[in-house]
Amino acid sequence: MQKFTLLLLSLVLLGPLGIDLYLPTLPDIARGLNTPVTLIQTTIPLFLLVMGLGQIVAGPLVDNFGRKPVAIAGLLLYLLGSVLAATATGWPQFLSARIVQGCAVCCTAVVAFSGVRDRLEGEEAARAYGFLNGALNIVPALAPMLGGFLADAFGWRAPFWFLVSYVLVIGLMILRFLPETRPAGTQAVKGLPLVQYARILREPRFLAFTFANAGAMGMVLTYVSLAPQVLMTQGKLSALQFSIVFGANGFWIMLCSLLVNKIIRKLGRPICLALGSLAMACGALTMLAGMALFPAEMQTNWALYMLPVAISVTGLAFTVGPATSYALEPYKQQAGVASALAGFIQMAGGSSAGLLAMALPVSEKLALSAMMIIGAVLAALAWMCSKNVRGTLTALKTR
Repeated sequence: MQKFTLLLLSLVLLGPLGIDLYLPTLPDIARGLNTPVTLIQTTIPLFLLVMGLGQIVAGPLVDNFGRKPVAIAGLLLYLLGSVLAATATGWPQFLSARIVQGCAVCCTAVVAFSGVRDRLEGEEAARAYGFLNGALNIVPALAPMLGGFLADAFGWRAPFWFLVSYVLVIGLMILRFLPETRPAGTQAVKGLPLVQYARILREPRFLAFTFANAGAMGMVLTYVSLAPQVLMTQGKLSALQFSIVFGANGFWIMLCSLLVNKIIRKLGRPICLALGSLAMACGALTMLAGMALFPAEMQTNWALYMLPVAISVTGLAFTVGPATSYALEPYKQQAGVASALAGFIQMAGGSSAGLLAMALPVSEKLALSAMMIIGAVLAALAWMCSKNVRGTLTALKTR
């Protein structure tokens, strides 16, 4: 099971690698493509938005054709997108590359989370989801630094050539070692399963837990998108300093995720959701207090941004694993469809909320504080719902 989980992790890593590896090189890419940096920044939420929308299509494909074929198709798309980005000569090609990569990741993400649902149940599944999400934070801890070093040595295209190499390596591993885990009784789906999606969306339990994930994702996306502006432009950190600060926060989330796994075993999933809500609320209060209490000349200090972020992302670690397991637990025979819909709500909802927060005519810190509060409220609603969960469903009616 450990080898299986690591294979799934290699697929899930494609998403954060596609975001974090090139963060320190955004100004270089803008100069290289003769494009405003604001346009390059939009590729972060657009990548996630495409990833979320694409899962609506990828879910039925995973249930109809199996996990492994869709994983291989996603890897081929990611390879194409990475080559397009590495060879881009203008903004249209770079944007197209990011869209292709987003389509690729929607396939691999659905495969990974469906695979967990195929093999694991209950708190064991929650720990696996927590491990995947916790291990993902190795990427934001190390990828910006790696991307910065590669770009410094070989130019801004080097991080994308690194992605090409990564996809080729894990593609061979998936071909050789990934088993097909689709249950024998999985119901085939013709076209887009709109009826199944509609039935799932009528389940208050599913909505409560997936929107909790969307709130946490929106909060993190807002932080990631605004971090270069707040820390490098306003805070005057160098690219290396930015990578270190950004990476330290990634390691912090990873440690918190390990703690969550222990708490799930000892105290259960509901207490984790409650702690997640509390952490995001405390992060917002800390951010607002820093804005109110410290003088204007200190507002650009990186610590006044990163300390509230560190508190709030603890809430992400406590929320995602339990919420994902609760949301997908009832849908054993529709794991691909349910995983796709959950991923769509999490990614598309979170990216849309983040884009809206960033578009508000307020300061970056105030926009992030608003997303922290939204995340806290949604996690609290999920915690209240978790106290009423009794038993599980095993299938959805299709007629």
